Order: sequence, then structure tokens, then C-alpha cells
Amino acid sequence: MKLSSPLLSFLVNFLLGASWAFAFAGATIFFYLFLEVNLMYAIFAAFLGMLPGAFFILFIEYFLMKHEKLIELKKQTKLLEELVSKS
Repeated sequence: MKLSSPLLSFLVNFLLGASWAFAFAGATIFFYLFLEVNLMYAIFAAFLGMLPGAFFILFIEYFLMKHEKLIELKKQTKLLEELVSKS
């Protein structure tokens, strides 16, 4: 994802990767912790362990989607202003 500044782009991509790692690590750790109890409990615990990381992934993706929409709306506004000024 290309954002307005390289530092912001690096930060957002780093946080997105860290969120994926957090979700994967949480799911893996909880799965292996509860695997001794029961397979169904382990699968459910893996899902619960994945939730915090998944929340951060969705939050960052939502931010990126809103940022893309804002950039597109600015482009459309500029084009509309040019059309209005010509007529």
C-alpha cells in the first residue's frame, strides 16, 4: 500500500504484518495449550487466540480503505471543479 509519506507507509505495513503474526501466534499457542484437553477445545481456543490479532488486522485494513476512498474523492472533486470552471 502506497501512502502519502514513505514513513507512514512503512509504519502501516509493519503494523499490518505484526498483526498477522500476532493472530497466527495467538492461534498456534492457544491451540497447542488446549490440545491436551480436547481437539474441539483446542480449535475453539485457537479461534479465541486469533481474535485480538484479527481485530487489529481489520482495523488497519479499514483505515487503509478509508484513506484510499479519501484520495479517490479528492481526485473526483478536482475533476468536477475543472468541469464546472470550463462551463
